[in-house]
Amino acid sequence: MRCLVTGASGFLGSHLVRELLECGHSFTVLLRTGSDAERLQDCLSQVSIVRGSLQDLTALSQFLRNSPVDATFHLVWSGVISAARNNTTQITDNVNGSLDLWDVLRATGCSTFIGADSQAEYGPYSGILHENLPTAPVTAYGSSKLALCILLKQLCALSKMRFVWLRLLSAYGPGDDESHMVPSLIRALLRDEKPALTAGEQIWDFLYVTDAASGFCAVLEGDVDGIFNLGSGSAVVLREFIAKVRGCIDPSLLLGIGEVPYRSDQCTAPRDEHIAPPCRDSSATRGSYLRRYRANDPVAQRSIRGLLRERKHLKWMTVRPQKKGSCRCK
Repeated sequence: MRCLVTGASGFLGSHLVRELLECGHSFTVLLRTGSDAERLQDCLSQVSIVRGSLQDLTALSQFLRNSPVDATFHLVWSGVISAARNNTTQITDNVNGSLDLWDVLRATGCSTFIGADSQAEYGPYSGILHENLPTAPVTAYGSSKLALCILLKQLCALSKMRFVWLRLLSAYGPGDDESHMVPSLIRALLRDEKPALTAGEQIWDFLYVTDAASGFCAVLEGDVDGIFNLGSGSAVVLREFIAKVRGCIDPSLLLGIGEVPYRSDQCTAPRDEHIAPPCRDSSATRGSYLRRYRANDPVAQRSIRGLLRERKHLKWMTVRPQKKGSCRCK
C-alpha cells in the first residue's frame, strides 16, 4: 500500500517508518527543510522524501498529484512539551496546517486518514479511560487535538475517506525526547543522581514504542474506522514503574518521590482501583477488532509485560559501570 507519513522523524514516527518497511509498504515522508532526521538515518535511503511542513505544502501537493497515496499517517504536531501546551500555535500551526494537509489529500485521492492523538483529549480523569467518555481537555494542546478530531471525522465522512484516530496513552523506548519521564529518570539514575518526582500515584498504561508502531500498522491493514485508545491493556501505578526502572539499574539508589507537585492537568487514582483494558466501547465491531488484535498479534502481546521485560527496555541508554551488588542492565 502506498502511504504518506508526517512526523516521520519524531519518536513514534521513526519507529512507524521501520514497521512499514518491514511490512513491505511503499511510502513517502514529509520532512521539514533543514531537518537532519537523526532518528531515520539508517533507513532514509529506503523511502521517498518530500521537504516541507504543514505551513508549506507546495512541494507535497505537487508530489501527490503525480504520485498519489492510498493512506496517510498524520503524526506531526508542534508544541508537545509541557511548556508549549497552551501556546496559540497549537491552533495556528497544528489545526490549520492539518486541515490544509487534509485538503491536499482529498484533492489527490487519498482514501484513508490515520491520525495520532493522546489522552490529553480526555483531560484529568481518575478512572478507566474508554472511547465513549466525555472529553474535557484542560490545555490548548488537548483542545486543539480534540477540535481537529471532530473536524476531520466530519470532513472524512462527507468525502467518504476512511478516518481512524488513535489516542496513544503513553509510549516509551528508544528515541524518546530526553525531557520525558522515562529517559530523564534513567539518565539521572545512571549518573547516581536522585531524580525529583511527583508522588507517583498516577495510574498509567505504558506501551513500548515498537508495539505502538505495530498497532498503527495493524490499523492500516485492517478495515476499522473511528476513535480508539491505543495501549497495552495493563495499567500500573507510576511509582511502581519507577521502582522497577531503579531495580534494573541499582536498587540502592534514592528516589525523590513527592518532591515535585502535580501539575493542574495531572490526576491520580487509588492504588486499589480496578483497571480494565482500554480500547473498549459500546461498539461490538470495534471491541471485537481490538480484542482480536491483542489476542493474535505477538508484538502487541509482549508490550510492558512485567514492565522492562528482561531489563532490555533500558538498552537505549548508556549503562553505567556496575557496582558490587547492583543489577546491570543488559
